[in-house]
Parts: sequence; C-alpha cells; structure tokens
Amino acid sequence: MTQLEAARKGAMTPEMRRVAQRECVAAEFIRDEVARGRLVIPANTRHLAGSGGAAPADWSGDGRSYADDTAGRHWVNQTVAQRRVALENPDLLRGERAPKRLDPTGIGRMITTKINANIGASPVTSGTADEVEKLRWAQKYGADTLMDLSTGGDLHACRQAIIDHATIPIGTVPIYGMIVGRRIEDLTYDVILEEVERQARQGVDYFTIHAGVLREHLSLVGPRVTGIVSRGGSLLAKWMIHHGRQNPMYELFDEISAIMREYDVTYSLGDGLRPGCLADASDAAQLAELRTLGELVGRARAAGVQVMVEGPGHVPLDQIAWNMRIEQEICDDAPFYVLGPLVTDAFPGYDHITSAIGATEAARAGAAMLCYVTPKEHVGLPKADDVKAGCIAYKIAAHAGDVARGIAGARAWDDDLSRARAALNWPRQFELAFDGETARALHDEDLEVDTDFCAMCGHDWCSMRISKEIQEFASGKDAGFQPPLRAARSPGVGEEGRELLRQRARELPVVEGRHACHSELVPDAERARAVQETAKAG
Repeated sequence: MTQLEAARKGAMTPEMRRVAQRECVAAEFIRDEVARGRLVIPANTRHLAGSGGAAPADWSGDGRSYADDTAGRHWVNQTVAQRRVALENPDLLRGERAPKRLDPTGIGRMITTKINANIGASPVTSGTADEVEKLRWAQKYGADTLMDLSTGGDLHACRQAIIDHATIPIGTVPIYGMIVGRRIEDLTYDVILEEVERQARQGVDYFTIHAGVLREHLSLVGPRVTGIVSRGGSLLAKWMIHHGRQNPMYELFDEISAIMREYDVTYSLGDGLRPGCLADASDAAQLAELRTLGELVGRARAAGVQVMVEGPGHVPLDQIAWNMRIEQEICDDAPFYVLGPLVTDAFPGYDHITSAIGATEAARAGAAMLCYVTPKEHVGLPKADDVKAGCIAYKIAAHAGDVARGIAGARAWDDDLSRARAALNWPRQFELAFDGETARALHDEDLEVDTDFCAMCGHDWCSMRISKEIQEFASGKDAGFQPPLRAARSPGVGEEGRELLRQRARELPVVEGRHACHSELVPDAERARAVQETAKAG
C-alpha cells in the first residue's frame, strides 16, 4: 500500500508521523494533505529500509522508526552544524545493508518549501566517488532531495552508491539509463519497462518521466529561440519523429504506474517542453504540455501513485506567480517542482543568483520544491563547491518564500537570531546561523574576541551597543539571549573555516593575523587603499 492509498483510507504511516514531526504540525494534517494529493512523501520502500537494492527484511517495528531528534520549532530550518552531526554519526539512520536509510521528507505548498540538488557523472568527467562526495555536500548544505542525472560511467553502480549513502529522497530520469549503449531510435517498450523496474528495485524514490510531450506538441516548438532544452524531452521528440508514433512514455503510462505503485515510487512528471530562455517562457508549447500533465496527474492518483509536477526554468520575474497559479489550476494542486526559474539569461557563471531570485518568488507564490541551479549551469558540470553554492542560494530562497507565506515557525528562526544579534551574543548568533562556521570565520578574520561591538563599527560607533545602553528601547535586553561574558576569546573555527580564511588571506597581505590595510597597521585611509590596490595588481 502506497502512502497515497494509506492516507485515503485514513491510515497513519510512520512516514507521515515523521514528516509531521519535522514540520512541527499535526500528523493528521500531513495525512489529509497526502490524501488530497497536495503533498507527497517520496519514499521507496527499499530506500526506507536501507536495504541496498534488495527486498527489505524488516518492514515493521525498528525498520520504520525514527528518533525524536527535533530541535523545537527550528528543526525544519536545520543548520549545517546539525546536519553534519546527523551525517557523520554512523549509528543514525543506519540501513539494513546500506550505510544509511531514508529519513522521510514531505513536499507540498502547505509546509516548508524544499530544495533539490542535481548531481551526476557525465561522459566527460566525474565518477561514482565524486558523486557520493557531492551527495554529502548537498545534504550538509541544505538539500532536501537529490537527483542523480548521471549519463556517463557505470550508471547502475553510481545510482546504488548514492541511494545507499542518502538520508534524503533520491530521484532519477530513467530514460538516461534506457539509452546507454543504444541509439534513442532503438528504444523499445520492453526496454522502458525493464529500466523503470530496475531503478525502482534499487530504491529510487521519485522518477522524472517525460510523458506529457506529445507528437501534436512538436509543431509548437518551431517559433522558439532555444527549442527543446530538456534532455528527456529532446530524446523523446527524436524518437517520435523517427517512428511516427506517440510518446512511448505516454502510451505506457499505466504500465509504468503499476511498477511505481509496487515500490511506492513518486512521479515527478517532467516538463519536457519547459522554456530554455525568457523569450520562450509561458508559450504555447509549454502550456500544451502542462495540460497533458494535468491529465496524467489524475491517472497517476487513480493508480494509487503519488505525483508532483515539474515546472519551467527560464521565466521573467513578472510571469512567475502566474505560472504557479496556472499549474495549481490545471494539475489539481499537485506539488509544483520548479527549476529556478532564472529571471535573466545574461549572467552565465552567476546563474545560482539569477535563478535564486526567481526561486524566491516561486516559493512565495506556492512552489512546493525548488530545483537548485549552480554557478556551472549552462557552462559545465558542477563540482562540490558549486553544489554548496547552489544549495545555500536555494536555502535562502526557500526560507525567504516561507517567511513571506507565513509558514508556521519560519519567522521564529529569524527573530531568534535577531535577538542574539541585538544582545551582541556572538556564540548564539553563530549557533543559530544556517552556516555558522562561515559566519564565525568571517568574524574572527577581523576580531578574534567576542566583544560588545563588531569590527565593522568598533566600540564607539557600534549602534547595537549604544541601543543596549538606551533605557527607552528593548534592544538587546532579552534575558534569554544575553552572552555569559562581555568579552570572551573566540572558540575558533574548524577546518572548513580555516580553509576559508586561508583563501581570503591570499587576497591581501596579513600582519599578525590581520589584513595589512587595517587601521591599526596603517596610518591613514590613503595608505590602506594603496595596500589594497597593490594586492589586486599582484
């Protein structure tokens, strides 16, 4: 019985209870949202057990239990430090055969916005070990789900390794595995069903299936600037043109659904005709496919299979909210999973920023999950540092959207950090910060003592310190946020913080741990600028 079928019968699964715990809401609310189809819990039964691609041995009791490791209202906004502890503890979420098992995640617009990270080996670069390392970085820096988009190397082994080390849901695009070693024109119906089942047996939690691209839609692509930018969409378009037949994923939809129901794999209905540039956004091809996806949402639910819908990648800022609304109307409010969207095409190398702007608006307008974009988008395969940058940018976007929508508990995180900031309680600020290690390193780069002022202002000019002294204002006087000492030596930073400081130190000469342009090291501002210019020229 799938999560959807259980919810429709009024049954409460351990996964629903765990999601409710993580979201700080009632378990009945999660169950009702799953039954409505507005929330999905991508949770392959084999990944839930950590069975290493085999049939689970323990599908009750401890095999489906989860420790109450929540941290009150801030759990859903878990920090990098908290995530690191969970990842590095070998006894936490240990699988039957795999090192880790799935910790269930809910995806829906009535709870916190989730983010997805894409990784995957290509025929040009990377391999299984590299991708498992990217998974580790993605989980640590905020990814709620991850997609393995490998197109090179041993796809089966790489996929299994990722699933076996993941505590977050893993998604794939099965067509990539279908065409390894064969031309797309040679793809058969039997191969499609065999690969879908092979990946379901491994423990994949959700599949991107491009079943909404129909033959009759292809003529609508002609006026586009960038044509079909989806790999799955372009491959299936070529197959349809070659064979003169309908999309095989559409024709096999019921058979695929039957396989997915057996393992409780969730549909992520692919947007094979998504716009690849601003000029193509919200065009006839995109909307024609969306209407087909609305039909398929109903068919998937009728088969007892959970379903979400993928959305556009390049959309002008003023069109994003409309795109969110039209999907809700056409697809009966199935969770919307959007790539970005990117709000400009003119900044390659910085597309984690251009897309995070669009992602924030998408989250505010009701997107359930945001697929990250890294600085390498459009130009290359992301490395671990790019995965980190993409995850952080999207964690910011998702949280900003949740604050704007008034999601329960979202603003509490910000308010608590603000109280710590007003109290000039540096340790508490870094404890609450999403990436406290980086924040601490940047603070200690200038001032290795936690004082009642910061290096930006100095003692006499610190507005926060002055506000604390003014009796008429409450600034910084919350008893629960006061630092234990007025000034204390910094506890220092970890290896990641030290590496960040080493990198930053290369930009300017350092004297006794301070950049050489600091006011205590040079007589005036003119000399400080000269030091900076010399460093830039070097």
